[in-house]
Order: sequence, then C-alpha cells, then structure tokens
Amino acid sequence: MNRRDFLKLAARSAVFTQLAPFFTAPAYAAGKKELRYIPEADLNILDPVWSTSTIVQVYGHLVFDTLYGFDKDYNVHPQMAEGHAISDDKLQWTIKLRDGLQFHDGKPVLAKDCVASINRWGKRDFMGAALLGVVDTMTAVDDRTLQFKLKKPFPLLPMTLATSGSNMPAIMPERIANTSPTEQIRESIGSGPYRFAKDQWVSGSKAVFEKFAGYKPRSDAFPPTYTAGPKIAHFERIVWNIIPDASTAAAALQAGEIDMIEMVGADFLPVLKADPNIKLLPRTTPNFAVMRFNHLQPPFNNPAIRRALLKAFDQKAIMAGTFGEENKEFWQSGVGFFSPDSPMATDVGLDVFTSPRDIKKAAEEIKAAGYNGERVVVLDPVDYPWTHPCTLLAADTLKQVGLNVDIQAMDWGTLMQRRLSKEPSDKGGWNVFLTALSGMSNFNPVGHIGLRGNGNEAWVGWPTAPRLEELRQQWLDAPDEATQKKICEEIQKQALIDVPYIPLGGFATVSGYRSNITDIQLQRPLFFTMTAKG
Repeated sequence: MNRRDFLKLAARSAVFTQLAPFFTAPAYAAGKKELRYIPEADLNILDPVWSTSTIVQVYGHLVFDTLYGFDKDYNVHPQMAEGHAISDDKLQWTIKLRDGLQFHDGKPVLAKDCVASINRWGKRDFMGAALLGVVDTMTAVDDRTLQFKLKKPFPLLPMTLATSGSNMPAIMPERIANTSPTEQIRESIGSGPYRFAKDQWVSGSKAVFEKFAGYKPRSDAFPPTYTAGPKIAHFERIVWNIIPDASTAAAALQAGEIDMIEMVGADFLPVLKADPNIKLLPRTTPNFAVMRFNHLQPPFNNPAIRRALLKAFDQKAIMAGTFGEENKEFWQSGVGFFSPDSPMATDVGLDVFTSPRDIKKAAEEIKAAGYNGERVVVLDPVDYPWTHPCTLLAADTLKQVGLNVDIQAMDWGTLMQRRLSKEPSDKGGWNVFLTALSGMSNFNPVGHIGLRGNGNEAWVGWPTAPRLEELRQQWLDAPDEATQKKICEEIQKQALIDVPYIPLGGFATVSGYRSNITDIQLQRPLFFTMTAKG
C-alpha cells in the first residue's frame, strides 16, 4: 500500500474517541453560536504588523481593522475611514474616521491612534515604507481627522493603507503603536469584530475569539466582500483548535467535531470531496511557494550558485509531489515573480523554469562557482501541511546537485523565530527555508517582500540587489501602467540574475467545511459574514 492510500484509509477509519483531548462538545451545540476551526498552523505571535506569517494575518483581521479595505475584485474602499478629500495639487490627503469606532478596551479610536499605527507599520512593511518615504507630515487634525502632506503625489495611498498579504496596517491604541517596530507587541487590543480572549489562549492547543459587542459595522449598500464593506460577526465565539496532524483534522471534520479546516492535507482531498456533508473551497487569492536563501552566509551569498540552481528545480515535479497529480486543478507550474494574470505579470525569461531540467549542468556550475562542501541547513516546519513535504522535495534537489544538506525539523513558530538569525548556520542560523507568498503581495514590485534588495533592511534572507531597488523606484515614478509593465519585465529579468529566491509554483489553499456553513470569504479565512444554517 502506498503512502497516499494509507493516509486515505487512516482518515476513513480514524477512531474518533481519540479526538477527545481536542473537543468537548459538538460544534453545532447552543444554537450554532460557536464556530470551531483548525488553522493551518499554530498561533504564537500576536502582532500582525511585526509578522508577515499568514496565520498572524488571519488573526489580525479578526481582532484589528484597517482604514481601507479591498473588495473581491481588489478595488479599494474606505473601511474605518468615512472617506477622504484630496487637494488639487494631490499633495494633501485628509481622511475622516467613521463615527462610533472603539477599541476592545472601550476607548474610542482617535486620529492620533491611526498616526502612531501607520508610523510603526510603515517601518516594517515595504508598501508602508514607500508611503512614508513621500510623507512630509502626518498629523491628527482633530479626534476624527488625520492629514497627510506629501512631498510628491502618491495615488496609491488608499491601496497602501488597505494592504493585505504582508504586514497588516492594523490600527492600534497609540500607547501600543508606540512600541518599537523591532519589538513584538504583547497586548491584543484592536477595534475589529472579534476580541482575542488571551486568558483562554493555550499556545500549541487553542485560541479563542469572542464577538465584540462594541463593533459598529459599516452601513454600506454593497454586501461584505473580502476586507471591505460591513463586517458582521454572526458567531459569539470562534475557537481555533491547533491540530497539525492532517489525518486527525480530516477525521474531526468528517465526524462533525469541527466546522472547518483551513488547509486540507493534499492526501485527504479525495476523501473529503466524496463526503456529501463536506464541501471544499479553493481560495481565490493564490499562494506561491518560494525557496528563500540566506544571502549573508555561504554558499548562497554567491549569486552564481543561486543561478545554477535555476537549472535544477522542476516546478511541476515539486507541485505534483507536494499536492498530488490527482489534485492538479489546485496548483500550477511555470510561474515567475509576479502573480499570473495580474496586471504586472510577464512571461519574460520563464523558459528558465519550463525548459528541460539539467541536474548535471547545475552541479558542474555549482562546483565551478567555488562550492567547497559547506553545510546547507534547511529549516523544515513539520507541522505545516504543505511546507513540510515541499521542503523535503526541495532538499532532495539540493542534494542531487551535490550540496551538503542538513534538514532540521521544527514547528512553524520556531522557524519564524530562527529565520530572523543572521548568524552562520553552526551558530543558530540557517541557509534555506520554504514559505508561501500571498498572490496579492506579488501584484506589484512595491509590496513584493521577496523582491527587495536593500540588504539588512530587506525581508529575511537580506539580499543586496541595487538594480532591483533602482527598478522598483522607477516603477513607483512611472507615469502609466504600460510603462510600469515594461519595468516589471526588466525586474523579472534582473531577478533571474540576482535570484533573491526561487519560485517553486503556485497553489490554492483548499479549505474543507461542513455543508451547513455558508457565506465564506473566498480570498482567505476572515470569519466575519460567515454563518451556519439549520
């Protein structure tokens, strides 16, 4: 019996009494006031400004709110903002807050809170940094009004303040937002539709969110859509059960012990697809698997070695091995550095991924570039449904080209802390890790965390790529979309020279949920608007 057949059988024959430590009552009790959910990883960071991790961003959108939001077509709308006015010369933006906004501690949301929050966020997020780079002054005019005075026009201001997919521009109380951007916040006080029940939080086991009675949804005519429109909490409680084992999670969903799994393990998609009580939902915001290098330490501080690997990695084989050939409707190969079908997407240079692979040639080039047997530490998050198998496949390719690979197993939370180290691998550092970049963060080069080349200020991995930085600024200064698209072609060409990371393919997160759960946001798990029938 092969691995996939064994896992499918395990899901069908799971002994549900073994789930008792995780669940104490049916999810549908008490008039469906509680939604029980299995997230894709453990929650161990409470700062959506500090971390780009998907799980932290999902938590962030439950607890916090933003000045602007995106609809399902990625158009921008006011959210906490009532609206804005722009001066004739485009150098002054005045934003008015909605009336009645309040934090979970009962205090009103004020313009000064927004100023402090944007200042802190802008020091961590690349889109935010681009905005702050053109801000002359940002002030609270009164309790409900904040004003930006710019050095030059910045038409992307509302889109920037609606950023989703990387660091969240979450609005926090001023005293919390004054925390250094290099430190994590420890309090969880937002103004979103749910409050985080920190006293019920058990890291590695459970996280609880309770409906915030003081939340005032927008009164827009259009229905809730992605992060825009009225956010309505239909459940009194949302309970996250942390269950990294895919078989246990699938069995719990089939038994009705939980309502929803955020990321169904690829081996269990056919099993759950056949169950009439369960529905599968491919998320419409794609993810892109990437292999990120530590550019500070050997051997990947050598760009020739990074470029040689482009000949060896097979996107199709990696995606099929991770998600299953039988699930190919959920993944794609032949992807570059921008989200396919997005305005900036280009196929320039993509033959480097679609041409026949040449392991032997890659190995020869790596040796010729001076590789001397240095140990390559690969961080392997064994509790992450797709990243663990994908990491093993990537590590196998690294071995095939002659690298001295050391796979180190850990949970995702440990990986997020470990990847911050700039030390050599034998002193607690690392050389390679795999992660996913959200499709929205790949729409343009400004918010694209993987394409920054500003050294120690770049995303973990810290590449120095001056030409990428020049092209990014050219894109910001471009007069029209046609010019921006041409610049993105040059950016993709340059990325294949600098190789800040290797794209390994695109995939849709597939959620599984009980058939009585309705009104699920397609882009990512946001929970507001979600309801239960019957």
